[in-house]
Amino acid sequence: MFQHDAYILLLEGESILDFIDGLSTNLVSGQCSTIFTRANAKIIDVCEVLPVGSNVAIIGYEPYKNDLISHLKPRILERNITIRDIGSINDVFVGPIPEELPSGSTRLNSFMGPMAIIPKHHEKQASWDQSHWDEYRIMNMIPYHGAEITPQVHPYACGLDKLVHPNKGCYIGQEILTRMRSRGRQGKTLVRRSNPAPNATTTGAKESLCIERTQ
Repeated sequence: MFQHDAYILLLEGESILDFIDGLSTNLVSGQCSTIFTRANAKIIDVCEVLPVGSNVAIIGYEPYKNDLISHLKPRILERNITIRDIGSINDVFVGPIPEELPSGSTRLNSFMGPMAIIPKHHEKQASWDQSHWDEYRIMNMIPYHGAEITPQVHPYACGLDKLVHPNKGCYIGQEILTRMRSRGRQGKTLVRRSNPAPNATTTGAKESLCIERTQ
């Protein structure tokens, strides 16, 4: 398993799932993967939503944390919701996850496949380095933060079509994504190519992932 460079935000308060649902691309009614987008439909972050009792944890990519917090905070001013960063007490792993996990751990399915949240005091170590994770992603066509998933792309361009609910509206960026889908004009798409692959976003030993313009 590979250690994901993750943050974990705990949202505490009332109607939190409804709040997240109103700001993201997927239908949020429980544990799921979803995307927060800007008005131009470019990605802020792709996150896991995990109910924790009456609260909700959002798990995302650490370098994008401040952008997501800045996106959420102005929209909770009139709501009884607080945001607390609990990433410092947990490690997050993705990829093949062992059957046996330390006490207090949480296993879930993410858009990247299996994910485990393990309390940091267990000092669990990754069994995969970046190259192992990249080969796994290339084989399974899994986009990753900082490679395929960046603030410069929209969800359709990096293989995240399934996280954009086709019948959901009224979230930031929805109008552009709906227009792209209805007109069949996504602009770019995620593909796997044999090496050497020009403009590769992730390069493996024999194949690479690329974001290419559609015809």
